[in-house]
Amino acid sequence: MDQVETAQKIAELQNLIEMSGTINMEVFYWWCTGLMVIIHAGFLAYEMGASRLKNALASGVKNILAFAFNIPTFFFFGWWIYLAMYNGFTPDFEAGAAGLPWSSNMGPNLADNASGIFWGAFVLFAATTASIFSGAVIERIRMSSFIILAIILGSVVWILAASWGWHPQGWLTVDWGFHDFGAAGAVHMVAGFFALGVTINLGARIGRFAPDGTPLPITGHSVPMSIIGLMLIIVGFFGFLGGCIIYTTGGQWTTIFGTPTTLSSISFNTLMAFSGGIIGSYVITRQPFWMMSGALAGIFSAAPGLDLYYPPLAFLMGITGGIVAPLADKFLTNKFKIDDAVGAFAVHGVGGLIGIVGLGIFSGFPNVIEGAPAISFMGQLKSALVMASLGFIPGFGLSYVMSKMGALRVPPKAEEAGLDLVEVPLAAYPESVPATSQDPSTTSTNGSTVTV
Repeated sequence: MDQVETAQKIAELQNLIEMSGTINMEVFYWWCTGLMVIIHAGFLAYEMGASRLKNALASGVKNILAFAFNIPTFFFFGWWIYLAMYNGFTPDFEAGAAGLPWSSNMGPNLADNASGIFWGAFVLFAATTASIFSGAVIERIRMSSFIILAIILGSVVWILAASWGWHPQGWLTVDWGFHDFGAAGAVHMVAGFFALGVTINLGARIGRFAPDGTPLPITGHSVPMSIIGLMLIIVGFFGFLGGCIIYTTGGQWTTIFGTPTTLSSISFNTLMAFSGGIIGSYVITRQPFWMMSGALAGIFSAAPGLDLYYPPLAFLMGITGGIVAPLADKFLTNKFKIDDAVGAFAVHGVGGLIGIVGLGIFSGFPNVIEGAPAISFMGQLKSALVMASLGFIPGFGLSYVMSKMGALRVPPKAEEAGLDLVEVPLAAYPESVPATSQDPSTTSTNGSTVTV
């Protein structure tokens, strides 16, 4: 074999290796996206279980529709926002061109194995923000207003936050050294503060507070369903965190910021934070609902530094989130009469805030972006304020307008009757349906036949 043939064989082998790496990258994000769908199965069960029987299916339908509406809207304009708006409110039209609906990147293209798979992961992040918001407003929000708010949150607000602080050239990172591996800011803080803004204008459910302001418990019809749903969210969160890592053919894993990491480090710290959150909430509440919600808060409280922390530190951050989240929810309920039905703000908003600011306390880690400052307390604190504002202001402002228009909340009669009755033509638990076939003129009562 002469030198020319040898060179050709080497080039062919190199192409095969590169294509194999490209396919492996696609497969990795394909299954991350599939796991992230489990998050929505979890939210579905979680919120239906947390609703009273008369509202169970309506709460589930909200989640299904938020998922469905965010996919096309994220295709038509959400992905463009991420690619174009990293500098602030001034778009980079050249960078955003790849995200335009008619771009060759936004459809079948044998020369592009990356755009669709990354878009798929990001659209699941978008749907997650909508599902976080959904739980806070169950049992009294109009379906139409919820869908509009969910689209704004998932396909505009969260992805703008991601472009600013979860993009390799985002201005928060370039100017302030912001670091947030697990999207505690862009997803969880933004969704939590958006939910808080809407909940203020939506008001409490009928019967949630006594005339003197004393909180009265409203228990969902199936606590076991909610607990199982929360566990499913945690299972899906491993796909979520996988989507936070960049697969590089022939190289080490990196974060979305370009800093090197490993799946091993993420495994250590995620599991330690998860367990810490459970323990923290158990110590404070002894309630299984809050134990599993605390597990989520624990992960969010460590999420910004999952690629950096020593595992005992991730465990400490998890315990902190698990303790603070139920206390924050209790404080908001008692002091400000906020009716957040599932504690979404406390778990996601406060948990994410602990995570962002906490990484600033344990700061000093370098930033690989050329010229960007190192991770610092002030950089993380200022970035957290941006994320909180970016969630709260549109959530409060849009819901305020809807409330003044009488379009935000269902009428009291509909709320008292139950949203399943007025919005879902199906019974959640149709106990009246006979278990066995029988003559239509009779009904079965304790095994006996009775003439109608």
